[in-house]
Amino acid sequence: MPELSRDEITDGSLVRALVLLAAPLVLQNFVQVAQQVVDTFWVGRLGEDAVAAVGLSFPLTAILFAIFMITNIGTQVLVSQRVGADDEAGARRAAFHGITLAFVMGLVLIGLVFLFIPDVVFLFGATSTVTSLTIVYLTTYAFGLPIIGMGDAIEFGFIGWGDSRAALYINVVAVAVNIILDPFLIFGYWIPGFDGLQIAGAALATVLGYGISSLLALGMMLHGRDGYTLTRNSMTFRMGDYRELVDIGLPMFGQRLAGQSVRVLIVGIVAVAGGPAALAAYNVGARIASVAFIPASGLSQAAQSIIGQNLGADKPARARRTTWVGVVIAMVGLTLVGTVQWVVPELLVETFVPDMSPEGFELTVQYLQILVYGYWGIGAIYLFNAGFNGARRTKVSLIADLLKYWGVRLPIAAVGVMWLGKDVNVVFWAVTISNVVGAIGAGAYYYYSTSNGMLQRAAKAATSAAD
Repeated sequence: MPELSRDEITDGSLVRALVLLAAPLVLQNFVQVAQQVVDTFWVGRLGEDAVAAVGLSFPLTAILFAIFMITNIGTQVLVSQRVGADDEAGARRAAFHGITLAFVMGLVLIGLVFLFIPDVVFLFGATSTVTSLTIVYLTTYAFGLPIIGMGDAIEFGFIGWGDSRAALYINVVAVAVNIILDPFLIFGYWIPGFDGLQIAGAALATVLGYGISSLLALGMMLHGRDGYTLTRNSMTFRMGDYRELVDIGLPMFGQRLAGQSVRVLIVGIVAVAGGPAALAAYNVGARIASVAFIPASGLSQAAQSIIGQNLGADKPARARRTTWVGVVIAMVGLTLVGTVQWVVPELLVETFVPDMSPEGFELTVQYLQILVYGYWGIGAIYLFNAGFNGARRTKVSLIADLLKYWGVRLPIAAVGVMWLGKDVNVVFWAVTISNVVGAIGAGAYYYYSTSNGMLQRAAKAATSAAD
């Protein structure tokens, strides 16, 4: 794959810049989903209760990781804008502040998990078996949060710098370790006298995979890549840099929390409406659908860095074009992916969980086909959010997600289930409708904001900060 120079990000073909920067991120995101797929594959061999437990754990772990959005997005945006303004020393300093803040946040999260997670899980009303398995999975997973958070901050700094290949290498190592360890730790295969840790083994394999990859990320940064490294001057503790990171990233924490908290409530509604079969269907459907979102997610991360660097270089018009070009690419790409999902949903379900109950299988197929109607909207939302985030307007992304999840998805799901006699399909439709409404709203507001000087003001702020 050709190298992408910094000049191409601010002066060359936008399509080429987006594709070259996004390609490793798309592969990286496929690798991340592969970790989820591997866990689902092996956990599926433990039975439907174990699959349901991982499904219940998924939105809860996402809430835990939501706090790292502060350091992830804050680091990426601040590094990208400072690099675009030719302030490499400031960019390296921003990365160091993101890394140290993420590590401390991870330590705090360990304590919160052990204090509150057991009580939180019991609130969902799942069966005692599913509840117990969920608690085991989450408490095991929690031990890896500090080093995983640190590794993510380093990775997002690489992306902000314009080096998306480093992110790919880091995640390939994580999943490779996870794939190797899963059969050993879950079932004890090929280890005499060891029967495996079952669901705790799945969590531990994930933690070790991402823990080792985080150490690799730190080693890559210490060694240095294209100027992105830790220097003695960058390892300072400045409250101003921490405040900037938090100011940019905190709304992203709120955005992720808004989405994941609704997903937790949706899981509860699904459990009440359809029981373990519906819960397993929702989990498997969400995991399969997450594969479809990968191109848009990688493109969004690339666009965010390109937008940030162009604003730092005082090129707001190019930043605006980046968003719209990305929107078109994402919408077309996800529509094509959705077409495949619509045609062969049964094959996808059989591949992920071959011994699923007939009821769970049917519900999963229905969920996958309903999701397809909103795939174009998901692609658009990713890129519009990137447009706002790259301009440090992360509060707009927060408000958009609050409206999408709390204003549309949750009310439709909750009220629909009550009115339609616990029909879980109404929950599936609530997801798709909220994605369509969110895309239309985000697009309209982005057009309005950019027509009224949002990006010009963001470019002025970025360049004056560098001066």
